[in-house]
Amino acid sequence: MRTSKRTQILEAAARVVEREGVKSVTFDSVAAEAGLTKGGLLYHFASRDDLVRAIHRHLADQWEAGMTAAAGKPPAEATAAERLTAYTRVATQSATRAELLFMLEGATTADHAAPWNAVIERWAPPPAAPADDPAALDRFIARLAADGLWLYESLTAERLDPGIRQAVAERIAATLARDDD
Repeated sequence: MRTSKRTQILEAAARVVEREGVKSVTFDSVAAEAGLTKGGLLYHFASRDDLVRAIHRHLADQWEAGMTAAAGKPPAEATAAERLTAYTRVATQSATRAELLFMLEGATTADHAAPWNAVIERWAPPPAAPADDPAALDRFIARLAADGLWLYESLTAERLDPGIRQAVAERIAATLARDDD
């Protein structure tokens, strides 16, 4: 199936962010990366803010698609344990700089944060009362460990040895599996 022009533009914008950061997303930089004219971009996005909102949605949708694939089903059909296990499996994979920068940038604007927050709410919401439920607290700690590995991989120049990353990911998953017993 052919990728739509809109998707090509969003992927080009993510590449610009990978190299140069969020502030570098302009119609000129994205058009050049996508191999389009500025007018071609304006056909799909009326403003830079429309483009940035669409990038947030695109990246959050890709993130959620990874969790759906890891779970083998959509979040509505998965148990809480299956959702959290899928979340941790995806989070323990290396994130892109674009994802990290957009998540950080999104945290400053409710409209931009909405797609990311919706994904987290479906897959790995924080526990309501962890002090009253030690198992819920353990699950949340596993989520934080997965987030920490994701962040570590996003911020360091050197990549972890794949065997080490896999061992850490399996250890986190094993913590969740023990909780299912």
